[in-house]
Amino acid sequence: MVELMAICGGAAALGSSPFWLPQAVLALRERIFEGVNGPEGIAIPGKLVDASQFKRVYAHPAANGRSEGAALSDLFWYWLSPGAEVHQEHLEAGDRYDEVAKVTRQVLSIPNSKAEQMAARCMADVCGDLQRNRTSLIRLRDTMMRVWARFYHEVVFGNPGTNEAQRLIIGNANDVVTALKCSGLRHMGRRDRLTAYLLQQIRSGEPIHALPSGLSQKEQALYLQGVFFNTAIVQMSEAMTHLLLVLAQNPAVQQELLAEPDDRAYDRVIAETLRQYPLFGIAHRITTEEIVVDEQTVLDKGSVLCFHYADYQRTGFRDPDRFDPDRWKDHAARDSTYIPFGVAANRPCPAQAISLVTMRAAAREFLRHFTVHSSVSHTRSIPHRGPCLLEPRHIGTSVRRRRFLLSFLWARDRVEDVTRSLTQLVLGTGMVLHARHLRLAERHFAGQACPFKHQSPSV
Repeated sequence: MVELMAICGGAAALGSSPFWLPQAVLALRERIFEGVNGPEGIAIPGKLVDASQFKRVYAHPAANGRSEGAALSDLFWYWLSPGAEVHQEHLEAGDRYDEVAKVTRQVLSIPNSKAEQMAARCMADVCGDLQRNRTSLIRLRDTMMRVWARFYHEVVFGNPGTNEAQRLIIGNANDVVTALKCSGLRHMGRRDRLTAYLLQQIRSGEPIHALPSGLSQKEQALYLQGVFFNTAIVQMSEAMTHLLLVLAQNPAVQQELLAEPDDRAYDRVIAETLRQYPLFGIAHRITTEEIVVDEQTVLDKGSVLCFHYADYQRTGFRDPDRFDPDRWKDHAARDSTYIPFGVAANRPCPAQAISLVTMRAAAREFLRHFTVHSSVSHTRSIPHRGPCLLEPRHIGTSVRRRRFLLSFLWARDRVEDVTRSLTQLVLGTGMVLHARHLRLAERHFAGQACPFKHQSPSV
């Protein structure tokens, strides 16, 4: 922890250079993820394993440990609690994981046509609530959470839920993602209220699918909360924020989709968005046996492998920092350094298929109602939640007013970047220390797990 505090102190010194600070904070967070495990943390691609070996090592049968034995797990369990011990991504391989993963696949096995209709309808409902008679400023992620709260409540319970249910879901998801980005402390009361709602729904027989029978009702509620009402909503909201933000900053691409709204054009834009702005920064796996990479490199049992998606997806592409959907006319995803949903042999995202078709349907519906413009910075973590200028299609905005509003957005974003970055440094350091103190994952695997609500008071 002394080393981590030194890193934080060094980054704080950059405060006198506000234009550097946001990127420094993002780099700092990634270094914390890699360094929190101490000497056993191995960055991939990196000195030991380069990009050419990335997929092979990721898919290796011995790279299958998920939480036990990594200090980094304490941090993720802290951010994703309550219920990290039954979250599909944090379960170790075995019967419990197999049952939970099977149920998740069944819940998500929705025909594409139905999933598209649901996504378009949920987006249309939210668009109907937005300002329709004048140009307005919004935060895209806040708006998109309203869409996916409706969508995933319908996936799990067969209906989009009441306003109160949506409020609980969005409050929980916002709290999780804000803490993950170190932009605010976690508030366990908000999360516990969603747990109570889900438990009530389960006891009333509301879920439309059978839940994992090996879990208690409380654990079933925590499973739903972690997989569908944390991960799914946060990831889909951020994916749509990235997608709409790149359209806002690439007017020619936005106009192309409006002029040629076929699936292939949308798919190319979505692929390029997920390549440049992967939803996962670093995925960690713990080796359960040694992995022989080549004659010079052996990864010992118990190593913590930190797979860096953004670095990997920059390799193998010409001019990787340029947003260019047309590159996918010649690139096949399976033959590229492109793994937005992980690799098939090692816990790929179970929502891959439904995510792509629903993103396309939701984006198409959104562009039926609005055009978007933005002048803010665009990073993978989007801690600013995607500020943009929203113009109703049937009204539009004068060029002069649009330029004024975009200048305002630019200036506000620069100021917020500095204050937010300093906040991230302070709160991020505090949460790392708190997570190391609680040791939620370590205690769980040591057989000393304590109830989250007593270990993790609201702040």
